[in-house]
Amino acid sequence: MTTSMLLLRNGLVIDTDPVPTVLGHADVLVRDGLIAAVGPGLDAPPDADVLDATGGLVLPGFVDTHRHVWQAGIRAILPDATLPDYLRRILGELAPRYRPDDVFAGTLAGALECLDSGVTTLVDWSNIQLGPGHTEASVAALRDSGVRAVFGYCHGGGEDLDAFAAETARVRRTHFDGPGGSGGTVSMAMAALGPEIAGEERALREWRLARDLDLPITVHMGGFGPESAARGLAFLDAHGLWDRPVSYVHANHYTGDQFKRLAAHGGTVSATPAVEAVLDIGPPPTGRARDAGLPTGLGADVVSCGPGDMFSIMRAAYVLERGRPGGAGLGLTAADVLRMATIEGAEAIGLADVTGSLAPGKQADVLVLRTDTLGLAAAHDPIAAVVLSADVRNVDTVLVGGRVVKRGGTLLGQDVPALLATLAESARRLTSG
Repeated sequence: MTTSMLLLRNGLVIDTDPVPTVLGHADVLVRDGLIAAVGPGLDAPPDADVLDATGGLVLPGFVDTHRHVWQAGIRAILPDATLPDYLRRILGELAPRYRPDDVFAGTLAGALECLDSGVTTLVDWSNIQLGPGHTEASVAALRDSGVRAVFGYCHGGGEDLDAFAAETARVRRTHFDGPGGSGGTVSMAMAALGPEIAGEERALREWRLARDLDLPITVHMGGFGPESAARGLAFLDAHGLWDRPVSYVHANHYTGDQFKRLAAHGGTVSATPAVEAVLDIGPPPTGRARDAGLPTGLGADVVSCGPGDMFSIMRAAYVLERGRPGGAGLGLTAADVLRMATIEGAEAIGLADVTGSLAPGKQADVLVLRTDTLGLAAAHDPIAAVVLSADVRNVDTVLVGGRVVKRGGTLLGQDVPALLATLAESARRLTSG
């Protein structure tokens, strides 16, 4: 067996576990897709691929814990909206128009957008599963992109719960054959509508099916007001549904005690601060969830009415939390936000043993940011600079599992102009009339 070696040489290395720390100028050695060593002056064989990171910041790739990736073709179509506007326009009017080829184009473009901006891992909460063709397109696009992804399958083929169960099982069996729904760099989760959206009968079937198929759950709960949040937790209590790994998306309306209950049952939180603010979903859950001991990750949610890059999302999290009334959020630091965007996000989606830090043995999901720009030059605190100053223009090199997917500021192995033309044509059809 041939051993592949890659060396990132002489970057300013930032690791994130247990807390973001500047390790100094060092090398990162990658062997067969895994991080082999981190330190100064590492040796590599003559045939190793050497990437000079001098003058750059080297850190783990970002982890987006919640994104509806299929919406890349309807970017910025609904600014200044509220949640009811979003539900009516995006899910009520536009989503039913999607054909499988629209799903493929949107998902591939959205996943490449992630890689281009340094997001190496994402949860694709795919609520565009109108039929098997849509599912095949979604999975194929994620795999073609090269991103590390959790495919959150949300069955949308009607109200027949037996058909829902049968199709979910087919998707699991056909595309994801390992424990926990794994299948290469793309794994599967149950994207549950849950008791606050779909009602208790479907929610109960979702939880039990996730147990039967050995799938983690990602669910929108806690974002529809205090009464709804309490009702959802009462449902979990009444049916004894605390045994699955669950990521609670938009947990804005839980109280401190409710967050502690979620933490006691091993729950995690996915916060999408930019879109939660835009759509008036509720106050940021970031500080309150973390104070209760819940691993909390960040997500873009939807580019139809919010930003799609992690830099914007980190800044939204930082500003909204620190701006809470009475100084309640001033304990959140820039380092905390970078942790949420990397290792804590990986913890929130059950992949902390795979990605999110530069620990030897983990997958080499790595990001190199160039600093020779006016917006990032002379940064006195590199961690704060990543959170507060960097942007997509600084993303020079991106690795996923040791494979270089972006180098010198350019995505590799993708015909981006052709994809953009396809996406534009899809968008015209979807939005006409």
